[in-house]
Amino acid sequence: MRVEATRRDQLVRAAIEEIGNAGSASVTVSQIAKRAGVSSALAFHYFGDKEQLFLGAMRHILREYQKEVRRLLSSAATPAERLHAVIRASFAPSNFENRVVSAWLVFYVTAQQSADAANLLRVYRRRLRSTLMHDLRQLNVSDPFVVAESIGAMIDGLYIRQALSAQDAVAATALVERYLDQAIAAPNQH
Repeated sequence: MRVEATRRDQLVRAAIEEIGNAGSASVTVSQIAKRAGVSSALAFHYFGDKEQLFLGAMRHILREYQKEVRRLLSSAATPAERLHAVIRASFAPSNFENRVVSAWLVFYVTAQQSADAANLLRVYRRRLRSTLMHDLRQLNVSDPFVVAESIGAMIDGLYIRQALSAQDAVAATALVERYLDQAIAAPNQH
């Protein structure tokens, strides 16, 4: 079973690299398998088809993102600090590696055509919203759902904008954090 897990991981990492090199999903299973050092037949055996292999790659990227979220949350003591940690994790340097950016952009497009990809995107968005809402409620934000959805939309939109312009994420992080601080302060102004 360990060999299977190793092979699957090799294929997932190879898929991310190949998508990053191509900048699109136009890569073939054969190219991915070659990069992983395995046969195409083995890639099909483990994943079934290119779409499932690509979804495996996105699950890997999402797990890495969750590790970064957990790492930053571990030093956050208050609900506001936790919210800022989630925003900072979303704009972490690891998310702006060319291969990761390419995979995310392809993922957004794939989610328009694939039920499995759309479902994975929904799961990501629900987890983000849930994480944000938990702390927004503790801060008595007037409409935590709307604020969480707004922050999620800002993260996605600014990520795409920053990724395509090849700039660092400092300005995007600051913009989302400023919005959050205003949302947190709003109930206390009445």
